[in-house]
Order: sequence, then C-alpha cells, then structure tokens
Amino acid sequence: MRLNIKVQEGVYVGNTGPVYETPAEVRMIRVMGGDAVGMSTVPEVIVARHSGLRVLGISCISNMASGILDQPLTHDEVIETTEKVKADFLKYVKELVRNLSK
Repeated sequence: MRLNIKVQEGVYVGNTGPVYETPAEVRMIRVMGGDAVGMSTVPEVIVARHSGLRVLGISCISNMASGILDQPLTHDEVIETTEKVKADFLKYVKELVRNLSK
C-alpha cells in the first residue's frame, strides 16, 4: 500500500480516562515499553474480542503526552490534529480494508 502516509507500529497502552495522563504516568508507560497511550481503542477491542470478532487496531495519535512538550495539553489540540489528518486517515483505512478483503 503506497499512499505516502507516515504510519508506525508500536505498543498502545489504554488508560481508562477521562483525563490525560500525568507526566509520571507517561514516564512509567515508557519504562514498561509503551509507545502511545490513550483512552479509546482498548475498550472497543475488549468488546469486539468478547463477541468473537477479529480485530485490527489503528489509532490516530492526536497529541503529545503530558510532560513530553513544555506546553499544557488541551482538548482543542486533539480536535485540531484530527481535523488535519482526517482525509489521509480515512484514505489509509479505506485502502487497508480494500487490501484485507483480497
């Protein structure tokens, strides 16, 4: 699949939320081998697997974790980032699904 979209594989750590992780939690997650952390994806995967479905997890990492940058996290940053990448993300998912069904 050649869409010229940057994609990375990694270990996604799911937290319950609904708050951002603290800098201490982010450091702990890094030590444990996590590459990304979020509040979604994991609950959906648990329900899907419990229902007997096969799962492929794809996440859009929409902000740097707390303590990574010198600026505070905001929900506006998450919305702004998702709006920027929405078209490419949808293009990627559509192409991926097309290739899975072959």
